[in-house]
Amino acid sequence: MNANNPVTIIADEGRSLGSSLDDIYREHGDWLRRLVGRRLRVQPAEAEDIVQETYLRLARTPTEEVERPRALLSRIALNLFRDGRRRESVRAAHRAELRLVPQAGHMHDAMTAQEAAVAIEQLVADMPEKWRDVFVLSRFRHLTNQEIASHLGVSIKTVEWRMSKALDYCLRTLRD
Repeated sequence: MNANNPVTIIADEGRSLGSSLDDIYREHGDWLRRLVGRRLRVQPAEAEDIVQETYLRLARTPTEEVERPRALLSRIALNLFRDGRRRESVRAAHRAELRLVPQAGHMHDAMTAQEAAVAIEQLVADMPEKWRDVFVLSRFRHLTNQEIASHLGVSIKTVEWRMSKALDYCLRTLRD
């Protein structure tokens, strides 16, 4: 901790107490660690990381008057926890996407954009005609189900049924 970064704390009675970051840590560190562990339900190691990052964030703030240091510390810790969870969900989504993309060593398995376009064209061409009509109007012409139903002279339910069959066909074909 940096003792040269003083933070002024105003006590509840309104009197100013000059406190350094070290003083705030000594006074509130254990409390914050317990709060993070209990309230956020994290493992002790993660709680320690959040507490440490909380004080690092506090150290970067300019000297200011803090009326309630515990409120500020808990807000910073909660924001760090939420940011960490958001980052983890984004990373998990990226990892899931990477599993679908061939790795550099397996590029011979990957399709070029042109090969993919030909494969999609063939997939649509092989689809039963009634499903294909609905699929093409929806996915390539961007018509709504109501517009497709009017265009083909069928009910919206028929459009929905045919679209579900077309999508199921695509999924089954691509899995094979």
